[in-house]
Amino acid sequence: MRNAELKRRTAETDISLSLCLEGAGNAEINTGAGFLDHMLTLFAKHGGFDLKINCKGDTNVDYHHTAEDTGICLGAAFAQALGKKEGITRYGQSLLPMDESLCLAAVDISGRSLLGFAVDIPAQKVGDFDTELVKEFWLAFTRNAGVTLHLRLLCGENSHHIIESVFKSAARALKQAVAVDPSLRGGIPSTKGVL
Repeated sequence: MRNAELKRRTAETDISLSLCLEGAGNAEINTGAGFLDHMLTLFAKHGGFDLKINCKGDTNVDYHHTAEDTGICLGAAFAQALGKKEGITRYGQSLLPMDESLCLAAVDISGRSLLGFAVDIPAQKVGDFDTELVKEFWLAFTRNAGVTLHLRLLCGENSHHIIESVFKSAARALKQAVAVDPSLRGGIPSTKGVL
């Protein structure tokens, strides 16, 4: 089983996280930001990851540090769980509808961090969650996971549905990319011999 556990404490957040890549989609999420909890719960379900996150953040200020630092920790956990990336499929993609919204996610577990984010979210807030934090979360994730991730909204009107399609499509693309490819017999899926 490819697992990771980590803790991260700063003056702004105190986070503990555990991740199992070969999970059943079970989630116990408590970030103090209800909408982010909802997105991470469905991320775990659609990725087939077992995920536990507990975050105590400076939510009296806003959710910025909580969202960013949770992204940092989740990205670092993926990197830790993947280790040397032996035998992984490496690439994954998902075209996911969520009612009127349609999002494309494509990922390369390359060791190179890049976020391509072409997602226009019409509302500034969903509930009390600032929608600009969606990009901050995924930036933090990609930088710490060492992945290239493209997220592109093809259509959508409802901000909740748009963000949900982003998290679900990212989860399903990552599920493909982290899967073990038996034909590689434990080899690295790169002509360089390293990712």
